Amino acid sequence: MVRGKGRGRGKDDLGRARRPSARVRPREVYVFTEGEVTEPGYIDFVRIHGELKDPSRPFEIHFENSSAPSKRRKPLPLVEDAVACLIRVESRARRDGLDEEKDWNWPQVWCLFDRDEHKDIATAFARARKAGVNIAYSHPCFELWRLLHYQNYTSGFGGACGSAAALLKKQPGFAATYGGRGGSVSTEQAKYVKPKQFAAATPDQNRFEQAKQYAARLGGARVGPNPALWDPYTDVHAFVEDGLGVFKY
Repeated sequence: MVRGKGRGRGKDDLGRARRPSARVRPREVYVFTEGEVTEPGYIDFVRIHGELKDPSRPFEIHFENSSAPSKRRKPLPLVEDAVACLIRVESRARRDGLDEEKDWNWPQVWCLFDRDEHKDIATAFARARKAGVNIAYSHPCFELWRLLHYQNYTSGFGGACGSAAALLKKQPGFAATYGGRGGSVSTEQAKYVKPKQFAAATPDQNRFEQAKQYAARLGGARVGPNPALWDPYTDVHAFVEDGLGVFKY
């Protein structure tokens, strides 16, 4: 609401009048994903089906590396590009009158990447933390987060994403979400997220909360400071909650 409507203002008053409109705009969330299909598909699902903890605090998703080549989708280049983005969007936010300490909709920049066989995980984490870029990380890969919507899982994968993907495809009802009468789904098909894979069995069930609790237990069991050794691990729920403000889908 604009206060003092109809009253005469000088230039300084006009400048201050723009601040409230900036503060009620959606939070801009800039996302860099390692995957070209699965992670963007999941984020779109959350954007469409997620329920906000505070409906007065909406968000806007900006996929910043949709057309990036594969060499820029590894953890360290991903973070480097995200840092450059963060500098740009924070500068714009300040010009628009937002305050990093006071405004809930201060822009955020997130990187979503996996352990896979990357050798620069620790360096990517260190650079992101220093710059203020957020990370949602999965070991061995994003399929673990999807798997936790079906079951609790605590055993290590030895860094093999293929094992996590294979276990996901075996979950009851998973293949059926792709249609057809077959009881199996190809590796390529399984990259595409389907809404029914996150559907609650009952109206009062919160599949996100369930997966989050399972993931939190994995986080509590991690050993040492090196994220390359956290097997298994995922904190995608932090992106959903802290970045988007979603608590349920």
